[in-house]
Amino acid sequence: MSATLLTGPETAVLDAAAELAVDLRARADETDRLRTVPADLIARAKAAGLCRLALPASLGGLELDPLTFLSVAERLAEADGSAGWTIVIGNSTAFFAWLDPDVARDLLADDVAVASTSVFAPRGAAVPTGRDRLTITGRWPFNSGCDHAEWNQVGVMVMDGDRPRLRADGQPDWRFAFFPAGQGIRHDTWRALGLRGTASHDLELQGLEVHEHHTAAPFFDPPRHDGPLWRLGFVPLLGMLLLGFPLGVARRALDELAAQAPQKRRGPATAALADDAHVQYEAGRAEAALQSARAFAIDVVGAAWDEVQVGDQLSSAGAGRIALAVRQSMLAAKDAVDTAFTLVGASAVYDDHPLQRCFRDIHTAGQHLAFGPDGLKGWARDRFATMVASS
Repeated sequence: MSATLLTGPETAVLDAAAELAVDLRARADETDRLRTVPADLIARAKAAGLCRLALPASLGGLELDPLTFLSVAERLAEADGSAGWTIVIGNSTAFFAWLDPDVARDLLADDVAVASTSVFAPRGAAVPTGRDRLTITGRWPFNSGCDHAEWNQVGVMVMDGDRPRLRADGQPDWRFAFFPAGQGIRHDTWRALGLRGTASHDLELQGLEVHEHHTAAPFFDPPRHDGPLWRLGFVPLLGMLLLGFPLGVARRALDELAAQAPQKRRGPATAALADDAHVQYEAGRAEAALQSARAFAIDVVGAAWDEVQVGDQLSSAGAGRIALAVRQSMLAAKDAVDTAFTLVGASAVYDDHPLQRCFRDIHTAGQHLAFGPDGLKGWARDRFATMVASS
């Protein structure tokens, strides 16, 4: 799907992302220095709807298609990894779709210029206290964008004494709790290799009481809203939100290499990098791999979108291909960034060099669970099982 063929809200969002990207790129050093995206830039992103791309329209969201997510994430991450990551994670507003519609509408009220953090790991204990309420205690790292979020989502285990309570299906009662920003304690902990401007600080709760209706279990339960986005399921939807990020960072790295290669000389070499056969080969190989990963991602997302638009839930095969595409995009992106960083040489090691930032950002983002090896292993496991069953 070409962005030039889109109309309506998709075009408006892509235009807003392109306009914002100019300033994100120009102010990337400032973002790194502040360790958070400047407030005026985030305000512009929120006002343009860039943090509610997948929020249900009934809740004031845009509820756009996943190929638009990919394009927006790609454009923003190409400009600045920290800003791109912050805005992508701010789209955790999508997960309000797992709350009862009336409850979600009451929580959000008329405020649609919102962003949310989201940490899925069940690092908190939720103790039932009667009256359909839970008291939550815990501490969660990696709350990306917490300086700018109106809402927080954290993973908790509902407890039965000193052990997790079991659901009717036998699974531990692992939920996300939704609560307004400001009700937790923010610990200034984010001093990291990359994504330095994402304000991914620790958040702590000490006995916060929440209503059970303000919790959801998206790993186990279906969403409470209907529509193509929600037929994707939680993990595929998360993957589609993140998919464009590595592609954007890698695009920036290869473009930086191309811009520097005609003038750059390494050591005693008399020829520029652009005239070096080894550099030409490596740059071409990395470019081909990145474009292949991007084409695969677009194909997978488009096929999944076609599947759910006709009213079907996304098949396990479709979900597996999304996981495969997410992982492959990160693998190709790391290769592209590492290649560009290595070929440019020693000048790229300084903090203010764009390739150093790309290197730091892609390797930090690559630690996210969504980009882990399970996407590859899960697809292969299901594929092998299918072959055995058909033999």
